[in-house]
Amino acid sequence: MDVSIAGWLVLAIAIAAANLPFFNDKVLALVPVGWQRKPLPVRLLEIVALYFVVGALGFALEANIGTRFPQTWEFYAISACTFIVLGFPGFIVRYLRKPHG
Repeated sequence: MDVSIAGWLVLAIAIAAANLPFFNDKVLALVPVGWQRKPLPVRLLEIVALYFVVGALGFALEANIGTRFPQTWEFYAISACTFIVLGFPGFIVRYLRKPHG
């Protein structure tokens, strides 16, 4: 797999994963719960879990392409903030958009 394709693939999966908790009322889109709507803390825990899943996928793709580069805390801080920003459209649709009608 090409480096460019792997980068775009991880970015596309990160966008989908960051918005998944806000567009789905099942836990991790698999487990139905008894609530009518998931509470915000559950959605935030899902974002943290999906951040690690996407990170593991990124590391696997990087190792498959070639040598995996060591990362420092700055990389993890920036990637976590980026993941939160990628989930902002889902947050807007779920919590800030007023229903019409």
